[in-house]
Amino acid sequence: MSDTRHTFGLFPRAGWQARGVRWVLVVAASAIALLAATAAHAQSFRVTFDVDRGNPSQVRLNGVVVNDGRSDVLDVYVTAEALDNAGKVVGRGIAFVSPSIPAGGRATFAASVPAVPGAVRYRVNVSSFRVGFGVQSP
Repeated sequence: MSDTRHTFGLFPRAGWQARGVRWVLVVAASAIALLAATAAHAQSFRVTFDVDRGNPSQVRLNGVVVNDGRSDVLDVYVTAEALDNAGKVVGRGIAFVSPSIPAGGRATFAASVPAVPGAVRYRVNVSSFRVGFGVQSP
């Protein structure tokens, strides 16, 4: 009579220690993914701006980005868009805001878009950032 064992998975012929290591790795990876998703989705911004049409070739949008999230943000950029009556984008500009905005902090920006006939309104949104390590409790 022979003792035949059937083994499957990452560590063939491994006992309970290998299963424990796999379990710890799966739990750790899940926790990291959950934290990253939570941090990315929990970030919120308020953007206010004024429109300066003083230059005939471009419109300057001067404003403030407020970080209402609980995490610091890094390398923040905004995208400014000129819209026509139908809401179609007819001009766009991207501007760097700040290398860092702490949680609850603010930073000013100046973005330019081409002066386009037919542009009746403008919008500015935070288009790029990285979440930093500083987190404030609620």
